[in-house]
Amino acid sequence: MPDRTQSLLVEEVTKSFGPVEALRGVSFAAAPGEVLGVLGPNGAGKTTVVNILATLLRPDSGRAVVAGHDVVTDAAGVRRSIMLTGQYAALDDSLTGFENLVLFARLLGMRRRAARARARELLAEFDLDDAADRPVGRYSGGMRRRIDIACGLVVPPQVVFLDEPTTGLDPRSRQRVWDLVAGFKAQGITTLLTTQYLEEADLLADRIVVVDRGVVVADDTAVRLKDRVGGSFCEVVPLRPGDVTAIADVVRTLTYGAVEIGA
Repeated sequence: MPDRTQSLLVEEVTKSFGPVEALRGVSFAAAPGEVLGVLGPNGAGKTTVVNILATLLRPDSGRAVVAGHDVVTDAAGVRRSIMLTGQYAALDDSLTGFENLVLFARLLGMRRRAARARARELLAEFDLDDAADRPVGRYSGGMRRRIDIACGLVVPPQVVFLDEPTTGLDPRSRQRVWDLVAGFKAQGITTLLTTQYLEEADLLADRIVVVDRGVVVADDTAVRLKDRVGGSFCEVVPLRPGDVTAIADVVRTLTYGAVEIGA
């Protein structure tokens, strides 16, 4: 029987694309109902982690388990347990919002009447009733993001992956996505949120994993991470490069040698 003590478990996962090492021994875990923020710059490996957890990529080594299902040996079990929203909405622009939802429901095995009822329910929940019969190609960016997430919730998942879901959205649309994440937490759904925005991870995540160049460089709560890197600083820029040594000596004297001098 699958182990439900951790919704997500990643152990020493590596992944390379030719000579490029995208992941170099990444490890972290998330408990049921937890919101885990994965923070890092472009190229850090965030999307690669999500693609491995969603069974879109196979890891070169290491182990990854989602909702008790191994991503390599039980990929079908993982797919039955998750919702994935990438950086770009996976929708048919020629279909209406209602038709997209019905299509997803039918692909997941729901009967026609149940699929239509679930579509109407989600349109109301995501405040998209007025746009239900409009082609998705005419939706705004925020509306496209909401209907994309709604399609992933046709069958309630155990784990949600949101890969930079607010990139390019206006402040109001970002807030709507943030409200959705809060709703997932209230329902006990585990959420992995990748983002480049520190304030987004700070606001939403119970814990933050910071990834840089394919490795985890920090894993803690937002408060503890800020305590570790916080504090005041003074930057001194000399007018002449030759004054650096003299300025460093003065600063060390004033601080009793308690600071580091950077080049």
